[in-house]
Amino acid sequence: MAEVIVHSQFSDFDIDLFKMGKHYRLYEKFGAHPLTVNGVKGVYFAVWAPSAKKVSVVGDFNFWNDKQHPLFVRWDASGIWEGFIPNIDSGIRYKFKIKSNNNVITEKADPYAFSCEKPPYTASLVRSNKEYNWKDKAWMSYRKDKNDLDKPYSVYEVHLGSWMRNTEENSFLTYRELAKNIVLYLKKMNFTHVELMPVMEYPYDPSWGYQITGYFAPTSRFGSPEDFKYLVDKLHQNDIGVILDWVPSHFPSDDHGLGFFDGSHLYEHPDPRKGYHPDWKSLIFNYGRNEVKSFLISNAFFWLDKFHIDGLRVDAVASMVYLDYSREEGEWEANEFGGRENLDAISFLKEMNQAVYKTFDGVQTIAEESTAFPGVTKSVSVGGLGFGMKWMMGWMHDVLDYMSKDPIYRKHHQNEITFSLAYAFSENFVLPLSHDEVVYGKNSLLNKMPGDEWQKFANLRLLFSFMFTHPGTKLMFMGGEFGQSEEWNFSQSLDWHLLQYKPHKGMQSFVKDLNKLYKSTPGLYEKAFGEEGFEWINYGDDENSVITFIRKGHDEINDVIVVCNFTSVIRKKYRIGLPREGYLKQIFNSDLKKYYGSGVSNSKKIKVEDIPRDSRLFSAEITLPPLAMVVFQIS
Repeated sequence: MAEVIVHSQFSDFDIDLFKMGKHYRLYEKFGAHPLTVNGVKGVYFAVWAPSAKKVSVVGDFNFWNDKQHPLFVRWDASGIWEGFIPNIDSGIRYKFKIKSNNNVITEKADPYAFSCEKPPYTASLVRSNKEYNWKDKAWMSYRKDKNDLDKPYSVYEVHLGSWMRNTEENSFLTYRELAKNIVLYLKKMNFTHVELMPVMEYPYDPSWGYQITGYFAPTSRFGSPEDFKYLVDKLHQNDIGVILDWVPSHFPSDDHGLGFFDGSHLYEHPDPRKGYHPDWKSLIFNYGRNEVKSFLISNAFFWLDKFHIDGLRVDAVASMVYLDYSREEGEWEANEFGGRENLDAISFLKEMNQAVYKTFDGVQTIAEESTAFPGVTKSVSVGGLGFGMKWMMGWMHDVLDYMSKDPIYRKHHQNEITFSLAYAFSENFVLPLSHDEVVYGKNSLLNKMPGDEWQKFANLRLLFSFMFTHPGTKLMFMGGEFGQSEEWNFSQSLDWHLLQYKPHKGMQSFVKDLNKLYKSTPGLYEKAFGEEGFEWINYGDDENSVITFIRKGHDEINDVIVVCNFTSVIRKKYRIGLPREGYLKQIFNSDLKKYYGSGVSNSKKIKVEDIPRDSRLFSAEITLPPLAMVVFQIS
């Protein structure tokens, strides 16, 4: 086997940017890159290991012998080891064997590997950089319009390993099989976007992908990187945006991963008060280290650049921005100003968002941030973190708590269903009903609902109705759309067989139509993040557990009146105040029989009368179905 040849992909400018934390495309430099050097084909390897005194590439091609292919350390104190190995090609397995200055020996997967072995195996794979033949040019040309904050944004959250499986073997569908099945389903159900729980390589299935070891590699469980690009491409060709869960908040301590990489705390913060996460028993990135910041921002760029991803949902932002997150007194240290904010993490998030929005047109970054940290979706220029949107966790907890109550008691808790509107416009909010709410004994959404079977389904339709008419964008976890009965189980398929039963089939039909209503009604999305897009008609009818409000678009003709009845009582001749004269036309009703409802409806146009009500000059009498939402327009 030929010896390692001195070769470098790095310019002096690259090194300067890397050291300053300003190199955002490190995936073009680090890792394993098939090249031709002086007419000889081979692979160039580069890895950052500043505490090492020896680094070797070991793999199939040298029988995992660290004596044969040692890399060369650069002269510029960058800590980069590199070299070109002739006569090896794509597909080989490899790792870096590192001997540190204090004689600690580690054997690590490549942090920048584009492909990994299928778990439980942990080696990296050399992957050719051949360009994928994308066919989503049309989508990429107009996705900025599709992703704007005044457009419908209805997200279907998916765990690829358990959405649907090969039933006979209970085995995973491949990326290409998913491309066939899930694309058709999303189009049928009228969702605008899909959010994929982490697809970056991870060793442990029960982590659901949130413990990542291969940040630059789509998991090999479902196929190759090209196969994953094919899935994204097919989604784009069908006008469906793709959001990836991205986890810069922590990483696992597996021996082959980033932890203690070169015998030192290289990627993780050396102080366990900042570098160890007590909740997840994992390691936390050292956001103050420039090279680590470059690694993370390069990773965000990688998915947006090479995989045409349309948005990144950033996991566990609260755990990043607060030093005392999940820590008792004495387990954390205040910042230099005496506060509990992690200034390095905040600086990193700001820089990441600024860089992403400056470089990639038409994408969104979305924060899963569970506290009231100020300015998450405000511009960095005015002191914000710079995200495009933020999950509205307060709404989620309040509305699930309210909806789980027996309707007879809801009149005592009216504030739980209305309180979110007191702060709904403080950020650009996504309303999430996510995977976290249907695991660990929390019950499925359907079985959180009170009452008999009919009431459970009616309540769930009402919950979704309120979500889709409340200001903000929408996110629904897979299975909710047909009323999955059991909690989500990551190790098996959703219970698709339930669709043979009328209640579940009706729920699926309802969500399909609810998405259609949302996408076709500008009043529900054009001003989703501004106070001018919402107006209460009556939030104080707690005795009847009814709320009434207006959602407004750019044109008054697109305004809609929404009425929610949170009890099982049919209310005839229920009078609501209205902004102007005309005729009320019902355009949506969650109680239709085709949805497994009772069929109570307002079938005819209703004349708006010159009778004051709810502090308005006009009003009309409507019929309120039980446990239902009705939506009207005035013509």
